[in-house]
Amino acid sequence: MKRIFDVLFSLTILLLFMPIWFPVMVLIWLYDFHNPFYIASRMAKNQGKFKMIKFRSMRINADKSGVNSTSGNDNRITPIGKYVRKFKLDEISQFFNVLLGDMSVVGPRPQVETDAKMYTSVENKMLEVRPGITDLASIVFADEGDILAGSDNPDLLYNQIIRPFKSRLALLTIEKSNLILDIKIILLTAINIFNRKKSLQAIHTLLVNWNSDEILIEIVKREKKLYPFPPPGSDSIVSSYPMNS
Repeated sequence: MKRIFDVLFSLTILLLFMPIWFPVMVLIWLYDFHNPFYIASRMAKNQGKFKMIKFRSMRINADKSGVNSTSGNDNRITPIGKYVRKFKLDEISQFFNVLLGDMSVVGPRPQVETDAKMYTSVENKMLEVRPGITDLASIVFADEGDILAGSDNPDLLYNQIIRPFKSRLALLTIEKSNLILDIKIILLTAINIFNRKKSLQAIHTLLVNWNSDEILIEIVKREKKLYPFPPPGSDSIVSSYPMNS
């Protein structure tokens, strides 16, 4: 049932957004006359790999900088790329990956291999399902770029204050997975673009009804400053990040 829903929903979205495809492609291409798409290697279900399709929001060869996390003031982001990321236009093309069976509409966000290698045995459960375009974690941390803005080491900061809670939310999405929840998450993803407070309140209510961990319930409200915390399955806070070769 999930796969059927994924295919039908993806076809609908691709058809609905077809009128903006060409303008977005042209604007990205006009900036530097390079491919408007970015094809990225990401971890697939059962620790395989696949090629993820995205509208390019960064400068050419930005992925060779050795930095995986992106802050809001990252100078690798192009002027048009800021709007592409703000309105999640870079995610639309990933519905092709859903049609190909690489991804689901709802599921943990696909990870680069470097990040996946840092996963604990508990976090590895996120690699047992198809990665997704959105989930509870994606909504709560939709402002990830702003959180990391100004950091000298965004990858390390991500692993210390975002990953611990993002992984827990992703694992919770997997644990509670059903078609009704998928539809709720899709609706909340759309609401989050225009009314973030309302979407976060809805997720907070969900977690309360699920009797989730008190710390996680508090975090999803996003009313307090994030703090370093161990990732699920570990007793230690991440103290370093392996740089890409």
